[in-house]
Amino acid sequence: MSKNEEINSIDPNSISQQELHGYLLSAVAPRPICFASTIDANGNVNLSPFSYFNLFSVNPPIMIFSPSRRGRDNTTKHTLENVLEVKETVINIVNYDMVEQMSLSSTEYDEGVNEFVKAGFTQVPSDKVKPPRVGEAPVAFECVVDKVIALGDGPGAGNLILAKVVQIHVKKAYLDAEGNLDTPKLDLVARMGGNWYCRANGDALFEIPKPIRTKGIGVDMLPPAVRNSSILTGNNLGRLGNLEELPTKESIEKVAEHPQVKPILEGTMNVSEIHKLAQKWLEEGKTEDALALLHL
Repeated sequence: MSKNEEINSIDPNSISQQELHGYLLSAVAPRPICFASTIDANGNVNLSPFSYFNLFSVNPPIMIFSPSRRGRDNTTKHTLENVLEVKETVINIVNYDMVEQMSLSSTEYDEGVNEFVKAGFTQVPSDKVKPPRVGEAPVAFECVVDKVIALGDGPGAGNLILAKVVQIHVKKAYLDAEGNLDTPKLDLVARMGGNWYCRANGDALFEIPKPIRTKGIGVDMLPPAVRNSSILTGNNLGRLGNLEELPTKESIEKVAEHPQVKPILEGTMNVSEIHKLAQKWLEEGKTEDALALLHL
């Protein structure tokens, strides 16, 4: 951290709930969206989005989302009231094609109003639970509610809904040739702070190779000049440290013969030029060559 970098340290008890809400939701982002359909004891359907949501277990398959008490008057939301009456829900996944309709459904309509109708969504009967699923959703998870955990009884307090997946619906249009969900095709959206959303597509998507059963060498094993480089970024160092082993003598000698490297070696041996070339190779996916170059 730069010595000139100023930090504003805040005690959450010293600011208003509205200010705290702004810091938390803007910083803890992007957040996936749980588009939950529920039903009450009288058969009234409700559909509402929640961004306090994630997957927490595969065995058993458990998702958790949290309808918070309203900050202005401490009342609870229809979704929470419904799952306490009928312990079932469908978690519909939201992509870009439906994000505006999803946003419309977050309007606080009166009890008994069907947001499927208001937002123009197709109501499709579920296989194993009573609440219907959203026909436009790329993926939908039918769930039974295992438990509801109240985190408090004041304005803004969350209520964790532990939902166990009992049936999955996947539109075939979003699968790749191997039958797996295709991330670029899914075109998912996520919640940010305020009115902001983000879209998981195009240049926003990137891959980071990660060894599963092996250990990377670590940034600490890189030469000091590399670790303290003013050119190589933290991401560059992380990519290098993720390799499984240091370069061999043979790989270093091979890189030294590279057409882009020989002029540098024959010249003044400028460290900056070497680091710039290594960075370029990292961007091109030539990680092993970049590491060997940095060991010349």
